Amino acid sequence: MELIARMLVDPATYRRLFYVLSALVLGPAWFTALITVWSLCLGLAVTPLVIPMLLGLAFMTRALAAVEAEMARSLLDVDARAPAAVATRPGFWGWFRGQFSGGFWRAQAYLWIRWFAGFPVAIAVLVVIVFAGSMLFAPLWVPFVHGGAQIGIWRPHTFLQSLAFVPFGAALMPLSVILARPLATPFRGIAANLLNSPTGPDSLEWRAGPLANPRSRYALEAHAAVDGVLVFALVLIWLVVSRGYFWPIWAWLPLATILGIHGWLVLIAQQPSLTERFLGSRTLAATAGICALLAGFCTTVWAITARGYFWPVWPMIGFVVLLAMQSATALLTSPRRAEMEERIETLETTRAGAVDAQETELRRIERDLHDGAQARLVALGMSLGMAEQKLSDDPERAGELLAEARIGAEHALRELRDLARGIHPPVLSDRGLEAALASLASSTPLPVGVSVSVVPRPAPAVETATYFVAAEALANAAKHARAQRVDIQIIRVDDTIELEVHDDGIGGANPDGSGLRGLRRRVEALDGSLSVSSPRGGPTTIRAKLPCG
Repeated sequence: MELIARMLVDPATYRRLFYVLSALVLGPAWFTALITVWSLCLGLAVTPLVIPMLLGLAFMTRALAAVEAEMARSLLDVDARAPAAVATRPGFWGWFRGQFSGGFWRAQAYLWIRWFAGFPVAIAVLVVIVFAGSMLFAPLWVPFVHGGAQIGIWRPHTFLQSLAFVPFGAALMPLSVILARPLATPFRGIAANLLNSPTGPDSLEWRAGPLANPRSRYALEAHAAVDGVLVFALVLIWLVVSRGYFWPIWAWLPLATILGIHGWLVLIAQQPSLTERFLGSRTLAATAGICALLAGFCTTVWAITARGYFWPVWPMIGFVVLLAMQSATALLTSPRRAEMEERIETLETTRAGAVDAQETELRRIERDLHDGAQARLVALGMSLGMAEQKLSDDPERAGELLAEARIGAEHALRELRDLARGIHPPVLSDRGLEAALASLASSTPLPVGVSVSVVPRPAPAVETATYFVAAEALANAAKHARAQRVDIQIIRVDDTIELEVHDDGIGGANPDGSGLRGLRRRVEALDGSLSVSSPRGGPTTIRAKLPCG
């Protein structure tokens, strides 16, 4: 029971359910499109028109595979994408053959599987869900059936009798929902193996992603040109042969629908703002456009034929149900959830980086203590011991040794102060950022301008990170940039500390160098961000933003 409850509250269960049920619409749609275009290709096989028709088939296949890849990524959590066309040799014929590389046939196989396997599975799941729902809501319909409902050898017909079905429906409904998970599992492996794309310099890949492929618009234009040539040829044949019933309309309709699907996918790929109107889900946006085009296709077929009973209402109802389920899935996997998951992953990475940086800092402190202050203190102890021995025999030499010991003590004290200041300067805790940076600037050989406005003071961790980012940037400017002046500006904007360190040096700083990488880890550990602008020839500007709310 605990496992069932956990699966029922898991959004992945409903994503798998939607994927399985989506074959109710997509399976017949892909089957119709493939049968139509393959039939046209075979019918035109002895004419030159077969070449543009085959290109249309290749572009259509990858467009439909892009929809399926997007659904597999969103609903099955599979790294899938529309297989690419790989040009094996230069020239038109090499490009043409590349359209029918292994990726094309893998995409074809997947689309056929969605009909031959996906559609029956979807029907079975839908039947179970409808049966469970009819039992769960039996009191709402059984009393209104004339003569009662025939269920096996029993014919219940009253409200009280129909209540007996409610427990069975309540038990069967969650099981029917969970059933989608094991049924979707084989499709995960199929999608992972068939919907993939090789990469390489000759890869002509069609992807459903924001400007993922600069050839996507070219592919759409080529698709439209092929369709235009084909329709023109069919109309010309009609004019020459019969001029009777306008049969080219039956080729034009599926071609126009498929071209519309291709165009809609390119549009939402190149204008990501469109997805914001669909709960931020590119899958929902793609599904809505495809459903609208298929509804228009059905309505046009009805208008051309008898115009009797309006049968397109039934596929339209199916489209509405599909979109409602997709909307529910989009709400369960909203951009905020994805953003939160990405944020958690980023925080885990930056926390690990902060731990590494802390370990490095501790090793540096240990090394400085061992090589600096500790060595001086050992020398100081030896000088004092020798002075003690010489005090009675050679007072003059003892005085020299004591003078050396005093100088060594001063040096050791200075090094300890510098080391303590490197860990956390006392002036920062006592008087804040402005005084700490002013003290740092006064000990720097470069002219340094300091402007600080952070009222009220931020948290100590944020204040310390801001100080060390400024100190490290200032040290880099003095050591590597050959700068003549450095300006440090820190302001507080609402709940954010904004730091900018600008120098007029030679530039060329490496944002991925060890020093700047350490700063970035320190800032990101506090959920902040750091950017570096350092073109060759200068100037260099380091900006950091740290939340302090």
